[in-house]
Amino acid sequence: MRHVHQLKIGPIGFRIGSDWRVPIDALRTLYADYPGPDDGVADFTVRLFAARPWRRFVRPSVMIGGDFVLPEAAPLPLVQGLLAAEMGMNLQMALGQRRYLLLHASVVERNGRALLMTGESGAGKSTLAALLAAHGWRLMGDEFALVDPVTGLVHAFPRLISLKNAAIGVVERTLPDARFGPLLTGTPKGDIRHLVPDRRAIAAMHVPASPVLLLFPRFGFDAATRQVDLGEVFVRLTQASTNYVAMGERGFDALAGLVGRVPAVAIDYPDTQAAIDQVEQLWAAI
Repeated sequence: MRHVHQLKIGPIGFRIGSDWRVPIDALRTLYADYPGPDDGVADFTVRLFAARPWRRFVRPSVMIGGDFVLPEAAPLPLVQGLLAAEMGMNLQMALGQRRYLLLHASVVERNGRALLMTGESGAGKSTLAALLAAHGWRLMGDEFALVDPVTGLVHAFPRLISLKNAAIGVVERTLPDARFGPLLTGTPKGDIRHLVPDRRAIAAMHVPASPVLLLFPRFGFDAATRQVDLGEVFVRLTQASTNYVAMGERGFDALAGLVGRVPAVAIDYPDTQAAIDQVEQLWAAI
């Protein structure tokens, strides 16, 4: 690869190479406060490349490759190269991670205890994580929760927070002094803008936390809460995990342990302030 950047997010090191300078420059800017991999050796490699040599110059399109690939994945335009790099890191984790049980979830922490939020796309997980961080919580992750099968602890993975569509304006107004990436329009998920986690989240990303509450948020409904029974929680989390099956017995034991010891609540909320109020009330009752 002509252009390369290495970084470490939580316990995971990445090497990202690209045929173009633009995506790497964006990564260097937004991940400027992140360290490199231990001893310079990355856990995963991401490649951003042109499928044909002329595609580097004529209507340049970015293919996503690396240690693990999805052959049927469609390329992205070069203007969305940062998104391609982020998707490439997601792909390596989803297909290659075996040390930790992965849950597609946002995670925040307070006083050594972690709150995990998972649900369908559009549930507001990323927005809530960003806004809770603005209210004093430590952001541990937006894309994945990393559950240690041995200790049961959640390890931080504070990637850029991926804000979509209407959530972009909500967070921009709440955090006017935060660092944001460029606005990416016309992506497969609409408008996307990345928020850089605050310095506290980055400085403490080597510090794990004990999970004590699991939330299934749902946006666009009157405020309501309900306890979720163990069977439903287990099924939901198997659907939210990208490597549960691949980890075999270790994955089952890790997931069953999490479900058995962490209470789960589903919340409906009409707006972000209502959601924050609900979270604080639930947290105070733990």
